[in-house]
Amino acid sequence: MFKSIEDVQQRLGEQQYIASAEISTVTFLAQNLRKPILTEGPPGVGKTELSKAVAAASGRPLIRLQCYEGLDESKALYEWEYAKQMLYTQLLRETLSEALSGAKSLKEASDRLMAEEDVFFSHNFLLPRPLLTALMSDEPVVLLIDEIDRADVEFEAFLLEILSDFQVSIPELGTIKAKHDPIVILTSNNTRELSEALKRRCLFLHIGYPTFDEEIAIVGLKVPDLKPEMAQQAVQLVQQIRNMDLRKVPSISETIDWARSLVALNAREIDQETLTNTLNVLLKYETDVAKTRRMMRFTDSRDNDDFEIPDDWKT
Repeated sequence: MFKSIEDVQQRLGEQQYIASAEISTVTFLAQNLRKPILTEGPPGVGKTELSKAVAAASGRPLIRLQCYEGLDESKALYEWEYAKQMLYTQLLRETLSEALSGAKSLKEASDRLMAEEDVFFSHNFLLPRPLLTALMSDEPVVLLIDEIDRADVEFEAFLLEILSDFQVSIPELGTIKAKHDPIVILTSNNTRELSEALKRRCLFLHIGYPTFDEEIAIVGLKVPDLKPEMAQQAVQLVQQIRNMDLRKVPSISETIDWARSLVALNAREIDQETLTNTLNVLLKYETDVAKTRRMMRFTDSRDNDDFEIPDDWKT
């Protein structure tokens, strides 16, 4: 359990997650108000990493449900192990025959068979998926429902009971309530509007791109082998690229990947050749790469040593 907002910030920092005051506050309130957190923001800004850091900082296992179009209850909540049920049916064939012997009508036989139904629809034949696993866990967990905006509206509606009361109704077993209230974190890349009902059940948290100083701190924490002056130059370039009209601007994770690439290449400075060779680490579309090269006044020549950051790009 987190004792205070400052405790949240400190313990997340120990997991190499730099949490702002807003992130720390919402995380602390979610624990104390027993409410899920809905984190929205562009891809790669640390929404999923937050749930991992919270799990590690609180000493709880992380259970992850990755959402996608067409996700339904059988993949998210539970399934019956039909193969196991069939095996037990074969093994208990004689017992079933004895139970049905003497039945004077089909209805009587059916009633007797239905009386035995609970044997085959019990916890012994239940295959829990991530949501039910989190509710049935013998220890408190962190439940990550990742990219909820990719799931269908029907699945979003199905989640409301779990998000409200940390319980779920299974027709054959009744209502299953969480043994321990999980910390629930939902993430969304905001590709579609989520329902008011879902938002009402959650504390909202927007995680955007970091400021220059925040990103410098993140790079210093994640890539300590990168020289400070190179880290500043790299982050300055990334921050300026994000101001361009690109198909996909670099995320924090791509900044970290680029910083690690610079270390792996033993780069001493970010000159034209280094940046030309590594720009694909930051950008994922050729049109974005070409546009960025034009903005930076690159040439295709690899022997031009006169490269420098344009004045209007400098902070």
